[in-house]
Amino acid sequence: MTMGRYRHYKGAEYQVLGLARHSETEEWLVLYRPCYGDQGYWVRPYAMFVEHVMHPETGLQVPRFALIEASVDARPTDDAQP
Repeated sequence: MTMGRYRHYKGAEYQVLGLARHSETEEWLVLYRPCYGDQGYWVRPYAMFVEHVMHPETGLQVPRFALIEASVDARPTDDAQP
C-alpha cells in the first residue's frame, strides 16, 4: 500500500500513515488521519479501505479511498503486507 494523501469517495482527504496488524485476528489495518481539523488517528480494516462502494450521487462503483498524492518518502510495501 502506498503511503500518502487519499480522497474518500464522499470528498474528504486523509493521510495514510502506515499499516498495522490486529493482535488477535492478525487482520491488516490502515492507520490514517483526516487532513482537516484535529480529528486524531483512525484505523480501518485494509480490505474495507481498498474496497469499492456505490457513490450515492452517481450510483457508480468507486474506490472508497483513492490515492491523490504519494508521500515523498513512500516506499513499496513488504511482501508480507497486503
